[in-house]
Amino acid sequence: MNRGQAERLAPMVREAAVQAGVSFEQIDRVAVTTGPGSFTGVRVGLSFARALALSLGKPCIGVSTLEALALAEGEDGLRAALIETPGASYLALYEDGAPLIAPRGIERGEHEALLAIAAQGRPFNLSGPGVTPDVAALAARTGRLDSARYPSDPTYLRAPHVTLPGGGA
Repeated sequence: MNRGQAERLAPMVREAAVQAGVSFEQIDRVAVTTGPGSFTGVRVGLSFARALALSLGKPCIGVSTLEALALAEGEDGLRAALIETPGASYLALYEDGAPLIAPRGIERGEHEALLAIAAQGRPFNLSGPGVTPDVAALAARTGRLDSARYPSDPTYLRAPHVTLPGGGA
């Protein structure tokens, strides 16, 4: 969708709950990706997830997009995620579900050297955009996460690229 995501989000969540046969009263927690991603998309998603969790009286768990991609098919071993956009690249590496390289901004192509050093010759799985996460596995994982350690705060890995009047950033 190019536009209208905010307006479509609540009906999509309602439709997903109906399709899954789950009432909102049965929801134990709300999980949301925190970025990196488009500024507006991250803000809309976080705002909706926080509001839903607040209305249900449930915790809201935040997981970086890189973590969701890296651990989409499980937590065992070394699992990395790379996101490359025209303006930025981001990387994270996890070992048995724990961050070995925390989500960070990198230079394009820098991931190969960083992963080689961190992996120390061990094999790793590299995921990126186009990977469809196993939503059931991610839901099970977020069910085990501590909301205090996984707050639903945005993950901004680069400085804003906006110039304010007078030349400030």
